[in-house]
Amino acid sequence: MSYEDEASATPTGDAARVDSARHPASMHIAFFLENLGGGGRQKVLLIIAGELAARGHRVEVLVCKAEGPMLDQLPAGIELTTLDRAPLPLARLYALRADPAGLSALFRPVLVTHRPSETLAWLPGLVKYLRGAKPDALLTGTPYMNVEAWLACRMADSGCRLILTEHNDLSQGHPLGSGFHARYLPALCHRAYLEADAIVTVSRGLATELAERTRIPEDRITVIYNPVVTPDLVQKSLEPLDHPWFAPELPPVILGAGRLGRAKDFLTLVSAFARVRKLRPVRLVILGAGKGKKDKPDKRETEIRELADRLGVSADMDLQGFVANPFPFMKQAAVFAVSSRYEGFCNVIVEAMACGTPVVSTDCPSGPSEILQNGQYGPLVPVGDDAALADAIIRLLDSPTDPEILRSRAGFFTVSRAVDGYERILSGRNAAG
Repeated sequence: MSYEDEASATPTGDAARVDSARHPASMHIAFFLENLGGGGRQKVLLIIAGELAARGHRVEVLVCKAEGPMLDQLPAGIELTTLDRAPLPLARLYALRADPAGLSALFRPVLVTHRPSETLAWLPGLVKYLRGAKPDALLTGTPYMNVEAWLACRMADSGCRLILTEHNDLSQGHPLGSGFHARYLPALCHRAYLEADAIVTVSRGLATELAERTRIPEDRITVIYNPVVTPDLVQKSLEPLDHPWFAPELPPVILGAGRLGRAKDFLTLVSAFARVRKLRPVRLVILGAGKGKKDKPDKRETEIRELADRLGVSADMDLQGFVANPFPFMKQAAVFAVSSRYEGFCNVIVEAMACGTPVVSTDCPSGPSEILQNGQYGPLVPVGDDAALADAIIRLLDSPTDPEILRSRAGFFTVSRAVDGYERILSGRNAAG
């Protein structure tokens, strides 16, 4: 099942927003998040929540911890609720009581593991919320939180629709991808996901992979591309950029963006940048923060800086950290480069295209090749190949893609298109209409 093809024929922007005939009656919709961190998944879910609120629905964001850089960026009209935390043994008892017939599936990943989900302790609080608030629908989006939302709905018996979403490629580092979790979690996800009212992935590749890992029929999965292009994205891109490297007469800037983790593989980007730097004046700016604490430097950031030092390009590289508005950087960059090992979708590619900036990406699973249509809108290079990435960057510096072509393609990934799909499944209608 897929929504994104049908969506290409729907109106976008203000026209879609005012087309009230297409929107169902007002619903009470709850989003379950661990916190309001600056990750792509939280950002996407908050965009969906904000648009649903703008369409007249009552929207609550439920968090385990009311913390993170997006805490002060909640869209208008959204209620924020912090769930109660319970002792871990009580949370495990709730899980077993919710699904006693699923003891074998729950046993290792939930009931006896020494490495439980970071959000399991909030399961009783979620049950309490569902029983009291009785929302029409609950939406969440990581494997463990999806399972916990399913258990809570079973325990609360509130009758709300359950929408489970997957946003990240199921590669190394993903609970369904490798290690202890990948041995025992797929069977539990199979049990939980098949009882959900809808399963959503953000790319076709991710839908196929999820079906393979969990043995869920792929036709039970709905693909809805991320709501990336917001009505105010272009306006935000025109805001002043207070950075000394973006003056017209200065060398061009290559831009990267994302969390400073293994998945984004910024070490390959730095190596590629060093190759380009040998041939011409150019600079590199990376937007994004790691997981380091205030009193302890982030490991990934340290590795990136050390590599830049060894390659002799530190003076021409700037790590900006988390930036609330990255769009002026994107608009004024010469090339936007994605060096990821894996993605679920890759919002930043669409954001850069919406700003008219040429994009190069690794051909990693699962989103970039779908967004760039197998290289039609920007070159795709092998994962981890800094030489190929450098060559592609040079080609774009010499012959940039037409900005209007990029903006036109980015228009396929608007908020209104995506939220039309979510609204349909939240209300119980087929996502494809």
